Parts: sequence; structure tokens; C-alpha cells
Amino acid sequence: MSKRTSREIFTGNFTQQEPIPESAISAAVEVMQSGRLHRYNVAPGELGEAALLEQEFASLTGADYCLAVASGGYAMGCALRALGVEPGDKVLTNAFTLAPVPGAIASVGAVPVFVGVTEGLVIDLEDLEAKAGQADVLMLSHMRGHICDMDALMAICDANDVKVIEDCAHTMGGGWKGVPSGRHGVMACYSTQTYKHVNSGEGGFLISNDEEAMARAIILSGSYMLYERHAAAPSSEVFERVKYHTPNVSGRMDNLRAAILRPQLQALPQQVVAWNERHDAVLNGVRGTPGLHVVERPDGEDYVGSSIQFLLLDWTEENIAEVLHRCGERGVELKWFGGAEPVAFTSRYDSWRYAPSQPMPKTDRILKGVLDMRIPLTFSVADCELLARIIRAEVGAVYQAA
Repeated sequence: MSKRTSREIFTGNFTQQEPIPESAISAAVEVMQSGRLHRYNVAPGELGEAALLEQEFASLTGADYCLAVASGGYAMGCALRALGVEPGDKVLTNAFTLAPVPGAIASVGAVPVFVGVTEGLVIDLEDLEAKAGQADVLMLSHMRGHICDMDALMAICDANDVKVIEDCAHTMGGGWKGVPSGRHGVMACYSTQTYKHVNSGEGGFLISNDEEAMARAIILSGSYMLYERHAAAPSSEVFERVKYHTPNVSGRMDNLRAAILRPQLQALPQQVVAWNERHDAVLNGVRGTPGLHVVERPDGEDYVGSSIQFLLLDWTEENIAEVLHRCGERGVELKWFGGAEPVAFTSRYDSWRYAPSQPMPKTDRILKGVLDMRIPLTFSVADCELLARIIRAEVGAVYQAA
């Protein structure tokens, strides 16, 4: 995938994912041959692929209930509705995040209240404590796979009666002090979009131990009165309490995508090990580069290194652009979170004109310096060592010339 010359060039593809496993392809073919793609198109007493997937994901995370949905973004909007967030309500959320998070808040008519970010790229707990009285819900994004001190965060939220929804799109398979990511809050959302940790193109999960919230979520997802065909779900008595008061906002996962995901979910622990080997190869390779601030992982964090971030703190925009250009010429694709305009998947908290925000100087300083790199498992450890050498050389060259 890579080659050595007098000036090393990387030739890998940053958007190329691993192929779908043969076992998943076979399962998908069986579903297509049956013609029963819709999750509720099952025989009496039969559990379809979506229901089985929900059972398996609930078991993996240790949650009582699980719902498979059409996307991670839908899961977030569904969770907000299930917890009773209404138009005009304020919802706390990270300033360092991606568009689906404030988008989910706006989709229910609520208003984001942005909370700052630290140099560790996690939510600023001091800023959270200062703003906790403004809202009843925190949509906590574990952005780019960085998990904050969840014990401290939950202490703040519990003291202020703030319900936590965890956005775990980047932390499936991760955790804090042995507790799986998503198990601290009242609800948690995950993504199975192509660039996440299991791949169905689009898709997601919602988990909870709150029976009424999950019953509402299942009806919201478009169960009609077929909720008894769910396995990782509350009892029918709970649905009886909420079914006439909960709208249908359809966003179900189908059996085809569920069939593709089930074998991948079984392989997730091994995939996490492989990602972390690659992440650590890059981290170790760039650590100590003059002018480059690496994000060290805290002791309590069980991370999933499917991407890596580092900071060029207090650099000029021109010098950051020069690093991006020089690395790009050598085949290394870096994304910058400091741009005034959103680009592709990359954006800032003040990019969204539907979500009002106030200037946040401490956060703006950090976001201006954030560079991000995807680490697909189609890269080898040797590839990642090469990527680190290129980044180290180009950052160092620009820093010395500045």
C-alpha cells in the first residue's frame, strides 16, 4: 500500500473500508431470497434479523433494552423525543462535535447550548457545571472517540437533575473504567454508517434501561402496534401506558442491514484491538514533534482508535494550511476543524445558523488547531508508522520555518 522513495509517499486510500465478511454477505442473501426485508415481516413466533441484532447489541453493552434504527442521527432525535424534549427547550451539547448532533436537537425544535472543549478534546467539565442549570438534558458527544471522566460528568449532571444522552457514534466498543460507552446516561445512540465501527452503510442503535423511554422510542421508530415483535424491549404493560400518546416518526432498521451487522458485531472486540495497534503506531510516531500537541489517553479510558487527532495550538492559519498542503502532497489526508466554513464532514459549533451560539474564545483556540486523520483497518501498522513519519517531518519543517 505504501512505497519508499527518497521522499516517502503514502499511497493508501483513507475512505477504503474492509470488505463485508462472507458470513454477513451470506446472511444478507438469505434475507433477500426470503423477500422479507421489513423487520415486522416475520412468521408467528419468529424473531427476525433486526430483533436478534437488538438482543445481541443489548448483551454486548449490558443494557436492558435496544432498538435498531435507520441512522445514528435518527437515534439521537428519537432519544430526545422519548425523553420529552419539546420545541423551545434548551439542550446542552459539546461545542466540538459534528453536524448530526446539533441537527438532532434542532429537529425536535430545541435549542443547543454549547459547552466548551479541553485540550484533551473532551467536554469542559467546568463549563458544563457553569451551564448545567440552563437545561434538563445533555447530549454528550464522545467526539472522535474521546471519552471524558464520566464519573465526574455524571456527578455534575446528577446534582443538577440533567439527563444524559450519550452520542457513541465514535466509541462503540470503548468505555470508561470498564463500563461500556453508552451505559452512564439514561439513553445512548450509536451509528453503523460506513465510516463507523460496524458497517451497514447507514444505521444505528439506541439503548436504555429506562422502560418508558424505550417504549416511546420503539413506537416513535414506527412499530405501529407490533411492538411485541421486539425482543430487547420492555413488557407490553409499559407500551400500554404510552402507545396512544406517542407519535410514529418512522426510522426502523430493516432485516437486510441487520443481517449484515450481526457477524460484524461478533468480531468487534478483535477489530478494536486492531484499530488501537494502528492508532498507537501513529501516536508514538508523532509524539515529541516540535510544535505538535498530541492528545494523550487518560488511564480510565478504553478507547477505539479508528481516528487520531492532534493540535497545532496557536499556529497561524497560513502555517496550518501549509502543513495540510505538504502532508496532502505526500498522500496524507488531514481534516482541519478550524476553518471558518464547514468542509465535507468537518464543521464547527458556529457553522450552523439554525443553532445560535456565542463566541467561546478558549474553545475557538483549541478548535483552530485540531487536525484529524481517519485510520481505516485497510491500513497496516507499517502504513501507520509511515503516516507518522510524514506528519512528523512536515509539521517539523513548517514549525522550524515559522
